[in-house]
Amino acid sequence: VQLVESGGGLVQPGGSLRLSCAASGYTFSRYGMSWYRQVPGKERELVASIFSTGGNTNTAEGRFTISRDNAKNTVYLQMNSLKPEDTAVYYCYCMINNINYWGQGTQVTVSA
Repeated sequence: VQLVESGGGLVQPGGSLRLSCAASGYTFSRYGMSWYRQVPGKERELVASIFSTGGNTNTAEGRFTISRDNAKNTVYLQMNSLKPEDTAVYYCYCMINNINYWGQGTQVTVSA
């Protein structure tokens, strides 16, 4: 199982970013996916989740939207109206057979 995030970077407050997570090594369409984020000194927190079919999503931030393309084995996180407090490393996550899998993370920095 491999999860590879991309799309992070430096953005000004009020800007937007779309993160991508490319999954491989398993049947992507069978499992839910999530995005987490972490800042130094704090625990990793759940940002958004999506079911395997994409029909149900939960998002902690109303400014963010999670989606997936099962044909591309990719999950996305669209982040709008970004704030400095959104600065963090963002991780892609899935659980398969009670085993946790994480990507390497992508840094998002919101700063003027």
